[in-house]
Formats: sequence, C-alpha cells, structure tokens
Amino acid sequence: MDFAQAGPELSTDDWLSVIRQARAMGAAQFGISGGEPLLRDDIEILVAEARNLGFYTNLITSGVGLTEARLAALKEAGLDHIQLSFQDATREANDLITNTRTFDLKRKVADLTKAAGYPTVINCVLHRGNIDHLDRIIEMAAEIGAEFLELANTQYHGWAFLNRATLMPTAAQLAEAERVTERWREKLGKAMRILFVTPDYQSKKPKKCMNGWGEVFLAVTPDGLALPCHTARMLPGLEFPDVREHSIEWIWRDSPLFNRYRGTAWLPETCQTCDDKDKDHGGCRCQAFMLTGNPDATDPVCPKSPDHHLVTTALAAAEQPDNARPLVFRDPKESRRLARPF
Repeated sequence: MDFAQAGPELSTDDWLSVIRQARAMGAAQFGISGGEPLLRDDIEILVAEARNLGFYTNLITSGVGLTEARLAALKEAGLDHIQLSFQDATREANDLITNTRTFDLKRKVADLTKAAGYPTVINCVLHRGNIDHLDRIIEMAAEIGAEFLELANTQYHGWAFLNRATLMPTAAQLAEAERVTERWREKLGKAMRILFVTPDYQSKKPKKCMNGWGEVFLAVTPDGLALPCHTARMLPGLEFPDVREHSIEWIWRDSPLFNRYRGTAWLPETCQTCDDKDKDHGGCRCQAFMLTGNPDATDPVCPKSPDHHLVTTALAAAEQPDNARPLVFRDPKESRRLARPF
C-alpha cells in the first residue's frame, strides 16, 4: 500500500476492540507487522491484551525501535515470538536495499532477543542483488545462532513489480541458491531450520491466494481497513471495510470484499474446467492484477492461463545481461521516488 495516502491511524482502544472481537470469533494468532510496528508506543498494551485473551503473539520487525528496555516490556506483556528481517549479510548491501543504515542495529537486536530467551528467527528476502550472497547470508544466520531462517524470494507486487527488471534473478542464480540452501541444511542439521520459498514466476503452478481468500487470514491496516491479504488494497473496484464502522464478524462473514474471491464459484472459465481449481483457487489476485490489469483473471503464473506469456516474457528478460538499471526507492513520508545505481 501507499502509506503516504493512508488515513488516520487506529487508536489504542480501536485496536483493543479489534483484538477482542477477533478472539471472540475464534482467531488464534495475533501477528504484528508493518511497515515498522514499533513506531507505535502502545504495542506492549496490545500484546498484553492479546496474550490475556489466549492469542499466540508474533512481532515481525526491522529492529528499529527495539531497545533492551522495550524488549523487556514486550516480554513482560507476554510476546511469544519475534521475527527479525535482514536484507543481506554485509552492512553495505543491507543498508543499500533498505535505503537506511540499520545493519549494525539488526545485529545488536539479534543478540538482545537471544539474551531475552527468544528463539532467533530471521527472514531475508532474496532477489538478483543478494541471491549470489546466499552462502554468506546463511553463514551469518548460523553465527548469530538463529534457530530459523526464512529465505523468501521476491514476489512481484507493488514496489517489487516496479523494480522487477532489477530484482528478478536468472534461472541459474535460483538453481544455485537452492543448491546452497540444501548444502547448509545438510551441514547444520537440526541446529537451524531453513525455509526456502520459491518465487511464483518460476514455480510453474499458482498458489492459493493467502491459502484461500477470506478463509484463514484477516489483516487490519494502520488506518483501519480490513483486508483478506496484505496487498489487496491495490485492487481496483473493491470497497474495503473500516473496522471503526463495521464489526469484525460482519467483515469476515458478510462483507462483499471477503466474499468476492472466496471459494471457487467466481473463477473464470479457464479455472472452472481445471482439475486443480480446488487446490489453487485460480492463484493470486494481486499478481493477476499486476500482470493483466484484471484481478478476476487466472493468475498468469499458471501455464494454462491465456496470459502466461507475460510471465515467460519476464523470465526471458531476466536472462539478459545486467544493464545496471537503477533501483527505484520510495519515501513513504513524502510519497516521492528516488533512484540510484543498484
């Protein structure tokens, strides 16, 4: 989403109401992510309430704002799990992709969370600029003492789609990354679990959108809109309900948004006749929109999609020699774009 265009943020009481309503409906996990959630000063209050209600609580953070004192307060509140994001294994590469100076902070936060008794969980998004550094990234995670490492290849929505030509690795780079990952799995055994998420474009089979649109996941944006996935706000022609105006129960069960792509009845003809429709539900709605301009289309990742050539063309372009395209940055405060060599 474009955070520069977002409305006023929910108050603490608004969030507490959302948490209570969700728990009353049977929700089991309360995840806090961003942007950077620790920019809010009431996260400890929200965690304490969620924990008191019986939620499993999870914080995904860049590390910015996670001081020793704040970590102690979150632990006291009952926070169950922390996931820390890195962008690369060196200060220069990490800070380039984030357009910030945060690498040293991340290393410090990793030490703090381990000292506080949390398992060290790291995620790193892979792309053309860092995938060749994977050996060192995994080595860094092992040095930190990470128990879990998620290597999530870039999915081309939003900002990543804008930079797709710069971010997409070649097939050879991806294959080598999988080999490197497997070598480290054999080397580390049970000491660190490594998850490698294959990029959709190279997977040849679409994935069920958020494990089923409106089936297991509800996100609430900082300004109060309820979404069936993190990026759904980009989709045109949809009305996104505000949790200050509607109950969570109505949003989940009855809102046009959550019912729009729920199940398989809405699927286009290409998918209706496919034996896999109950497995993939036509794929990702945001990906279909980004590639075709139509969120109702079959995800072009699927070889059966009439728009599959859009994916094969992008993959072929990735095989061309790097022509040093600039990486386009975004400034959520000023809603402007910056470019620099990548």
